[in-house]
Amino acid sequence: MARRTFAVIGLGRFGSAMAATLAELGQEVIGIDSSEDRVRNMADVVGQTIELDATDERALRSAGIQDVDVAVISIGENIEASLLVVMQVMGLGVKEIIAKAVTPLHGKILQRLGVSRVIYPEREMAVRVAHSLVVPNVLDYIELSRDFSIIELPAPAVFVGRTLKDINLRQRYGLQLVAIKRLAANGEETTNVAPGGDDTILEGDKLSLLGDNERLSQIDKLLAR
Repeated sequence: MARRTFAVIGLGRFGSAMAATLAELGQEVIGIDSSEDRVRNMADVVGQTIELDATDERALRSAGIQDVDVAVISIGENIEASLLVVMQVMGLGVKEIIAKAVTPLHGKILQRLGVSRVIYPEREMAVRVAHSLVVPNVLDYIELSRDFSIIELPAPAVFVGRTLKDINLRQRYGLQLVAIKRLAANGEETTNVAPGGDDTILEGDKLSLLGDNERLSQIDKLLAR
């Protein structure tokens, strides 16, 4: 994984979690907030933390924001400040900007400004939880589009001990297995991406299944056929 430099502007719950995760993934992170307490709390988590007013272009420039690969704008509560910071960062020439939005209108304005990606953390979490309620035993959910998603779930009992060729997911269920997660003997989890037809499903495996949302929501009925 190539190491890149990220500026995370706004170290609230979402921003601090984003900055911490990026740092754990080995990326270079600059955490920025106007709150002294938030900056202090992240000082031992990311490589560099700076207390400044991100609406001030001179302050951003002095912090070297113009040199980062990606800027994450995590100022959702104050929409006016969020938009101003996005414009300042764009003016500094940052090519990739990810911005948090709290309302659909906020998101539309961010898109019109030309940010690379708009994130709705609360909506995305709500969608994940809703899918976990509708589809039994779902461990994780990734929305690819309005119609297709990937879900992760424990291997159904009817699959255990059988090869993928025998299960024939695509033909029988209209689903595609994209990965198998399995605990190794040493307790570490391994991931088999794009497994082959001769791979066998074992008890305790976690399966990542790709399919249309209607089929995924009815997976119990499909398996019971």
